[in-house]
Amino acid sequence: MPQDGVFFDLFEKMADTVNDGAVALVGLLQDYTSIPAKCQAMEEIEHRGDAITHEIHEHLNRTFITPLEPEEITALASALDDVLDTVEGVAQQMRSYGIAEADAVMKESAQLIQLCTAELAGAVKGLRTMQDVEAMGRNCIEINRLENLADEVLANAITDLFRTRDAVEIIKRKDIYENLELATDKCEDAANIISDIILRHS
Repeated sequence: MPQDGVFFDLFEKMADTVNDGAVALVGLLQDYTSIPAKCQAMEEIEHRGDAITHEIHEHLNRTFITPLEPEEITALASALDDVLDTVEGVAQQMRSYGIAEADAVMKESAQLIQLCTAELAGAVKGLRTMQDVEAMGRNCIEINRLENLADEVLANAITDLFRTRDAVEIIKRKDIYENLELATDKCEDAANIISDIILRHS
């Protein structure tokens, strides 16, 4: 496989940035204070991710022989960016909706997201050498397991939510719960791309 360390450097940097965003979301929800400042910090992380994604595409346009297929590079860059966009979007949504307190569902969902992004970072680091595809496969399987847990959390949360009588609060929290679960879906999408890369190149 042709080697171009720049792509792997950028993918690892992007995966770490995605994880930074998830860690920041957990921090926001665990200590739900100074919301504007924390949302601003998350927005800066998201902008950092956008810059890395742009750099990946720019480098791809300048490179004739790449270590992965160009469509694989594009797909993985976009998938990682989608995770970060979704994570940051949840924080902004909570601020816009005027959520007064982060509840247990939000906290648990955010923790599942962060566990997923940590696994993603591990799998992405394996792309450079492809010397431990079994470990990368375990990363991807764990992301799938965590995504299934997030599905269960969402289903139970929606059931409980509709037992309440505040229609506006139901709408707000349902949107946030669903977007938190969507972030784990996006992690699984990225993991599936990595799994496909493993199959093609190992």
